[in-house]
Amino acid sequence: MTTASSADTPAVVAEARTEPRGRRFAAAGPVLTYLRYVGGKLAGAVVSLFAVLVTSFFLFRIIPGDPVRTMTHGRQVSVEQLAALRGQFGLDLPMWQQFTDYCGKALTGDLGTSYQFHAPVGSLIAEKLPATLLLTGTAVVIYSALGIWLGTRSAWRRGGLGDRFNTGLALTLWSVPSFWLGLLLIIAFSVGAGPVPGLFPTGGMESGDTTGFGHVLDVAHHMVLPVLTLVAVQYAQTLLVMRSSLIDEMGGDYLTTARAKGLRDDAVRRHHAVPNALLPTVTMLFINLGHVAAGSILVETVFSWPGLGGLFYQALSVPDLPLVQGLFVVFAGAMILMNLLADLLYPLLDPRVGR
Repeated sequence: MTTASSADTPAVVAEARTEPRGRRFAAAGPVLTYLRYVGGKLAGAVVSLFAVLVTSFFLFRIIPGDPVRTMTHGRQVSVEQLAALRGQFGLDLPMWQQFTDYCGKALTGDLGTSYQFHAPVGSLIAEKLPATLLLTGTAVVIYSALGIWLGTRSAWRRGGLGDRFNTGLALTLWSVPSFWLGLLLIIAFSVGAGPVPGLFPTGGMESGDTTGFGHVLDVAHHMVLPVLTLVAVQYAQTLLVMRSSLIDEMGGDYLTTARAKGLRDDAVRRHHAVPNALLPTVTMLFINLGHVAAGSILVETVFSWPGLGGLFYQALSVPDLPLVQGLFVVFAGAMILMNLLADLLYPLLDPRVGR
């Protein structure tokens, strides 16, 4: 008995050691799969960012116009002075050398110096970024929430009067150019029509003569029309995606089971159908967040909003190559980052992704 017991002891010990180890490997399987998935997405984001650097450098150099001649327009400038300015801005270097210098500085965070403002591009972007985040961030929150809510109601009552009205109105507003809608809102609510006085400012971010809480109200007053323009044009996309996703989920057997358990229709929609239908909408929400940094060039220009969109328009009119390139990198980088975050979050919401 003693011999048998001692003979069985190593096997028992080996089994005791091997079983938890095997369980650890089994548990680590999904983690390793997710880490490989994350690595692939990070590599794709790096490649995309490099493609943005290449595109931003060569794309804006095919724009007609000479930055040096534009900056010296209306002045008596000799050929030697023009050549000296081109040398100062590095425009006399070979294209390949300009490109390598640009990429090397961009990787260290140096986006160059603006031709027209004679200031670092990074500081100009940092100065204008808060105004853009305030405007487009407010609009993104409103039109995302509005699109999800209306899309849910339209899908749940598909084919009804409300569904047809919401879908038709959304498609109509989505097809309207944002600058044209902005001009109409300025005419109707800023300039006034007939006996109706102007209710909102025609442009800008503030009046400049308010402080404290009055300043907050003043900025909010200036935001009404540009935010309304962005919401009216953009909410349709979220509405249509949410509506389509929820319609696909409405035929699921799990909804029939939930109803068979005696759950009310509103509870079935809120607790079962909508959470699953939100999965395809996550990517769109993150893309919308990427637009927060990019802003809206047309809307900011129409309403003279002092953000990155208006700054991009000013830079493009010169063309101010370092500023245009820097803004393009910031805009595209924000989109790449938000897409990356959406890709990393998606497997956590739906384990089938990334397998």
